[in-house]
Amino acid sequence: MALAAGGNLEELAGQIARHRPQLVSVSDAAKAAELRERLGPSANGRQDSPEIQHGREGLLSVATHPDAAVVVSAAVGVVGLEATYAAVQAGKRVALSNKEVLVAAGALVMAAAKAKGVELLPVDSEHNAIHQCLRAGRQCEVRRLILTASGGPFLRTPMAQMAQAAPEQALAHPNWRMGRRITVDSATLVNKGFEVIEAHWLFGVDPKRIDVIIHPQSTIHSMVEYVDGSILAQLGPTDMRMPIRYALTYPEREGANGVELNWDAMRRLDFQKVPPRKFPCLRLARRALQEGGAQTCALNAADEVAVEAFLERRLPFPGIARVIEGVLDRMPKVALGSIDDVLAADGEARRLARQEIEARAESAQSATVGDSEVDRVE
Repeated sequence: MALAAGGNLEELAGQIARHRPQLVSVSDAAKAAELRERLGPSANGRQDSPEIQHGREGLLSVATHPDAAVVVSAAVGVVGLEATYAAVQAGKRVALSNKEVLVAAGALVMAAAKAKGVELLPVDSEHNAIHQCLRAGRQCEVRRLILTASGGPFLRTPMAQMAQAAPEQALAHPNWRMGRRITVDSATLVNKGFEVIEAHWLFGVDPKRIDVIIHPQSTIHSMVEYVDGSILAQLGPTDMRMPIRYALTYPEREGANGVELNWDAMRRLDFQKVPPRKFPCLRLARRALQEGGAQTCALNAADEVAVEAFLERRLPFPGIARVIEGVLDRMPKVALGSIDDVLAADGEARRLARQEIEARAESAQSATVGDSEVDRVE
């Protein structure tokens, strides 16, 4: 067994004590030294103490560990791409939780999976739900996939108020407890755009046959409509333990261990169309997928940089979509033939996103100065 982590050494130390992995990897050399010190000399001298690596090489070693039958890809951001690709090439079954892998490099990863006969099992609740529903029919019998979206914290917020939204408001998701970036992505609905891209690559369905519908309760995680008009929906609690268990135990199903839908608390299931003007990021994601090449990689990179700027209060909430659109407009439309190409495109998109943010900050500052001068004249 092998574990990769970032910098949360307290959590990692507990996992090492509990699971006794042969290999662990952390973000950098300093964290590796700190982990060795934390485990202590007695732990380091034990025969069952893990080998400790770090950085890119550590991630690759964990992902391709010879004793690993299943690799759970859950690293946040494009940092997990190379290791996941290496796991696929090593013939590992991959339980995929990292959205960026398929958003940035879907064509490359799926081609490698096909060549190696590797299964990618989705951990995301929406794609996990579709995977379950697709077991009921053949690919040729599918009319469309229907991804559900909660609508996030701003579903009922007027657009004028959204323009002034603070990070604390965007991070207040009504249903799910998630990381900061994905929670903001849920507020902009760019996460649903990412999921359209993922669904296209995972299930081989034309993007025109992948719909998104708002379902505030998050009880139905997604649906599949078949050609005969039947619609299969997967229902479950807002608890990620269920899709994780499904991916790790597929094709078997294990007991729920208390993770169950509370039918007594469920009173209604609501659905509505996505308001396109209110959530422009979904349109931008579909545009990137249609244009292909480096565009979906640029979409992800621009969003990551823009969300960081928003959380640091350097960019207003509507600026996230504007930065993404600006990057897509300027990004060279080139094909991606290798992981190195993907990483280069990711770097270029981040550079363009930072330029967009700086330009908007300068424009806002100039406008503020101009308003002050008018006030003094008056």
